[in-house]
Amino acid sequence: MGTSIRLSEAMSRDEKNKLRNQVLEMFDHAYQNYMDHAYPADELMPLTCRGRVRGLEPSRGDIDDALGKFSLTLVDTLDTLALLNKTVEFEEAVRRVVTDVRLDNDIVVSVFETNIRVLGGLLGGHSMAVMLKESGRMQWYQDELLHMAKDLGLRLLPAFNTSSGLPYPRVNLRYGVRGPETRTGTETDTCTACAGTIILEFAALSRFTGDPTFEAHARRALDFLWEKRQRNSNLVGTTINIHSGEWVRRDSGVGAGIDSYYEYLMKAYILLGDDQFLQRFNTHYASIMKYISQPPLLLDVHIHKPLLPARTWMDSLLAFFPGLQVLKGDIRPAIETHEMLYQVTKKHNFLPEAFTTDFRVHWAQHPLRPEFAESTYFLYKATRDPYYLEVGRTILENLNRFARVPCGFAAMKDVRTGSHEDRMDSFFLAEMFKYLFLLFAEEEDLPFNVEDYVFTTEAHLLPLSLSTASNSQAPPVVNNVAGDELDDSNFEWTCPNTRLLFPDPAFPRNLREPIRSAVDKSCLRPTTHREPGMGRPPLRAQDFMANNPEHLELLRRMGVSLIHLKDGRVQLVQHATQAVSAVAAEDGMRFMQEMMELSSQQQKEQLPPRAVQIVSHPFFGRVVLTAGPAQFGMDLSKSSSGVRGYVTVAEPYNGCSELSNGEIVAGRIALLQRGQCMFAEKARHIQKAGAIGGIVIDDNEGSSSDTAPLFQMAGDGRNTDDVTLPLLFLFHKEGNILLEALKEYREAEVLLSDKARDRGTDGAEEEDCSTEEKGHTSPTSSDPVDQSQVTTQEQTTDDSVVGQEQVQSEEGLGSYVPVDAGEEPAVDGDSNSQSVDSLMADWQEDLEAFKQMEKDEL
Repeated sequence: MGTSIRLSEAMSRDEKNKLRNQVLEMFDHAYQNYMDHAYPADELMPLTCRGRVRGLEPSRGDIDDALGKFSLTLVDTLDTLALLNKTVEFEEAVRRVVTDVRLDNDIVVSVFETNIRVLGGLLGGHSMAVMLKESGRMQWYQDELLHMAKDLGLRLLPAFNTSSGLPYPRVNLRYGVRGPETRTGTETDTCTACAGTIILEFAALSRFTGDPTFEAHARRALDFLWEKRQRNSNLVGTTINIHSGEWVRRDSGVGAGIDSYYEYLMKAYILLGDDQFLQRFNTHYASIMKYISQPPLLLDVHIHKPLLPARTWMDSLLAFFPGLQVLKGDIRPAIETHEMLYQVTKKHNFLPEAFTTDFRVHWAQHPLRPEFAESTYFLYKATRDPYYLEVGRTILENLNRFARVPCGFAAMKDVRTGSHEDRMDSFFLAEMFKYLFLLFAEEEDLPFNVEDYVFTTEAHLLPLSLSTASNSQAPPVVNNVAGDELDDSNFEWTCPNTRLLFPDPAFPRNLREPIRSAVDKSCLRPTTHREPGMGRPPLRAQDFMANNPEHLELLRRMGVSLIHLKDGRVQLVQHATQAVSAVAAEDGMRFMQEMMELSSQQQKEQLPPRAVQIVSHPFFGRVVLTAGPAQFGMDLSKSSSGVRGYVTVAEPYNGCSELSNGEIVAGRIALLQRGQCMFAEKARHIQKAGAIGGIVIDDNEGSSSDTAPLFQMAGDGRNTDDVTLPLLFLFHKEGNILLEALKEYREAEVLLSDKARDRGTDGAEEEDCSTEEKGHTSPTSSDPVDQSQVTTQEQTTDDSVVGQEQVQSEEGLGSYVPVDAGEEPAVDGDSNSQSVDSLMADWQEDLEAFKQMEKDEL
């Protein structure tokens, strides 16, 4: 309520100053810990208080391509120091960069990351140094950062030596891309953003130095991408072959893999004044709003079939898009999408790396990305609505509460469990604090006018004066592709006047309210108690059992129907006109209200996901299955070691009667099939047989944690204190992987725990790749865990339809109701005959998408 009250009032200057000072304190905490514990390493590892040096730490795969042994975080942070009025620290940092940083390292780096972080950092630092020199400071500065920037630009140029002009994704800083000593140059694919996010830095380098080569190469890459757009939809794919120009991934959105391509078309027009960039951006933008934008959602589509959705989840990188829409002048959809992102943030404390269209977690990590803060700043700047200052306050509070550690700020490994990752990316210092400072700062707090600069995708500051900077020769004239003419209609909505857009101060709030109610249903509302209308006490939500005929009849009388969904859940829908009386219809409305409140309350009380980790040969802990917890039995979060043992299939498989193979189950973890009886009853039978744990496998064929909400098992309404062993739930897809491992290797040992333990034990050749410090476990295995298997427990509803994840059924509160609970359980022989390899292959699509996202690191 306090937040709601604050939102209607303008924030006082004192409060803004307090928050601005808090931003400065937080920046100092992060920056000083990097300098004290990590420099000259590229990044700080905030949990272990040391620097991350590539080659000395376990490889994280493509994500490490951003590290080039060039003090990445310091270079990336240069212009942030200047913007935050830390002039002394800035001057010292510039001296350190000039003296200590080497760019000729024999190391393979990402062209994209090196361009936006290092080249952009050097150019932004140079811009700030020139500004300070003109004001009478840093008179010793003689363009040293610019000379370094040109050296780096020349080291990146070999990557552009392709027939298409699209750059190789990686380059060796010392040897380029050709020859065995480069250890690169064999790649064939790159992401659209990787090739299309070059123009600002390369054009600025050309304008600063007078050498047109860099700008020419960046323009050639953009021209090629424009030519390869899908002509009917005017959309671009996510991944392209750098030699043939064929689209490798034809899904299109505004998030990972494409995002900054669109951003750079707009900002290249702003920085360079070339109308062609604006025309291309507006052509793309019209298609984005036609096919991808489904306010407040932004959903990927196929470029050749743009009416066909490509996926049912969104990634956090699209959070930059409302800010870009502000630059475009299209404020209404910017407000709507930003509000959706804010409500998701409030549900999970941070924006998950990916989340579903019904706002559940798809990928649970959050590497302290700044895109949401960026859009918050631009929306505040456009609207001056104090609401966005409160959004900024929320960001600050969550960072301090959940991510702050003694040696800096640690990325979130899982936004649901609050677990940390030993990681603080350079963009956290380069972008997050820059946008938050600008959000709370008054004009007199800033050392220069930010309106004179354009922000790159890494928030580096490039002066708009570059548009008139002299060049040794004019940029090459590029012919319009396929005879395209500049269309005046493509130049609308570029300079929004927010006073005219929002004559009514309540207008932005009116846009936000429906989205808030759609995303956040967790606010409890009081229940109205009244006399029953059917001659008997009306059915209460907490008493409802979906397999009770009397309860179903009561629902019918109240106009509530129960629908069985294909994934095993049930949905409750009320039609008041179908109730037996007006009073019964009111009872039905009250029942639906109670059910939503009950569901919301249980969502808050739900346990975090658990892990079933296969630790025996040949898995050695590298296969981790996401499991649902039970509300009874051993609490694995309170066990430091979990429960480890070999698995055995119970007989009977449903575990609904005394086991006939009890002597085999004793001392082992029993595998059970869902159905036929309560979960607690299954647990009691295997416990009586001497089992040390149990795993219930869903009998709903094809169910998976990447498509269904996390399943939490509850008791049978009686006291379950007698159950002392742990019981976990696996969906059918993950359960089959475990069954196939048991079938193929005869023995399968698993670890039941609250989270995955160290990999590479029990004879594995790999070294221990996890780090534990002060209670935080941060796996950094080179084998990525399939994060698409990790989903949240939350379920959204609306006032007339209740998607019942939390209904009382034959297996207790918290289970999904099978379509026919009375059917005999059957084991699919065909699926059980599949090999482990074929089952693992089912994960490949989402796993590859995750790898691509980590590779792009946009």
